[in-house]
Amino acid sequence: MKLLVDENISHASEAFSGFGSVSLMHGRKISNSALKDKDALIVRSITKVNEELLKDTPVKFVGTATIGTDHIDLDYLSRRGIYFSDAKGCNADAVAEYVFTAIFRLAVEHGFSVKDKTIGVVGVGNIGSRIVRLAKSLGMNVLMNDPPLQRKSGSAEFVPLKDIYSADIITLHVPLNKEGIDKTVHLFSEDNLSLLKENTVFINASRGQVVDNQALLKLLDKKNLNVVLDVWENEPRISLELLKKVKFGSPHIAGYSLEGKVNGTVMIYNALCKFLNRESGWKPELPSVDNPVIEASQDNNLEAALNKIFTSIYNIKDDDDLMRKMFNMNNEEAGTYFDSLRKNYKLRREFANYTVKLTKLDEKLSGILKSFRFNVTD
Repeated sequence: MKLLVDENISHASEAFSGFGSVSLMHGRKISNSALKDKDALIVRSITKVNEELLKDTPVKFVGTATIGTDHIDLDYLSRRGIYFSDAKGCNADAVAEYVFTAIFRLAVEHGFSVKDKTIGVVGVGNIGSRIVRLAKSLGMNVLMNDPPLQRKSGSAEFVPLKDIYSADIITLHVPLNKEGIDKTVHLFSEDNLSLLKENTVFINASRGQVVDNQALLKLLDKKNLNVVLDVWENEPRISLELLKKVKFGSPHIAGYSLEGKVNGTVMIYNALCKFLNRESGWKPELPSVDNPVIEASQDNNLEAALNKIFTSIYNIKDDDDLMRKMFNMNNEEAGTYFDSLRKNYKLRREFANYTVKLTKLDEKLSGILKSFRFNVTD
């Protein structure tokens, strides 16, 4: 086989060279001409896979090492009989850890207790369901909105979107649906963004177009919100004016853990094995983490303790500081820089790799840490 693989896919050569010759290319540079002799294409979210890209090529397998498929013309692949696979769930734990790292940072900065807060989770799939579970472990009041899942399950535990606006914390985990009854493009538009309460923590780690960025920008001139954006409209040429007004901004890396990246590669590797009816035999070995033991106590409040532990692994402020260097660049330079932040991102490790050593056993803190997949000792 001849395979064309996005050069930023983790372990690309190691995973796919057993199938044939592997060509690596930047995802934004993958073109129709580059695919004229390729049998398989493996991409990330920055490559638009459609008729324009695939017309008159021999490609018969397409895989995306990502959880979203809005960059894939699924109807076209189906009509052409091209086998397709995605990597749904590969980085769900990483995104959940990103969200709560942001929440605890804000809790410490603004002096609030999470157990006194209501969190609205919009989209309760692989990621959202983890957010719900972790929020409940913290004693938070949880509101869930997911119309497709509600219809499928018939459960009465879901609420309409209008009920979500009253939440103290709102976090978005929906796919990008461009049409239909479950359309999510500008799901948060000018009208419903205006319904958010003062001081709401508003987090988008799903897709940039789910939130009307210009409407959000205008709202932030009138209302105080604590906004955390990992995804943006018009990536990589995002609104620098909006970046100035958010609490924390990052370059679409909420799911960028080493485990998440490798999981995505493994899932597409296994899908290609299934497509070719061959045994899977590749199992990546991950390096051990640096400083895997974290000493902690609950001398301060719960929020301070968890913020200290989480931040020792991943400091969201570091990503925010790097993003703000874009203010000194023109639009083209800023776009190139945004892509470079993603390409050169130092993949963080997930919480399950770490052991928290408590200076004194605290059953509540220990239970919460275990729900976040930490190992706990005293």
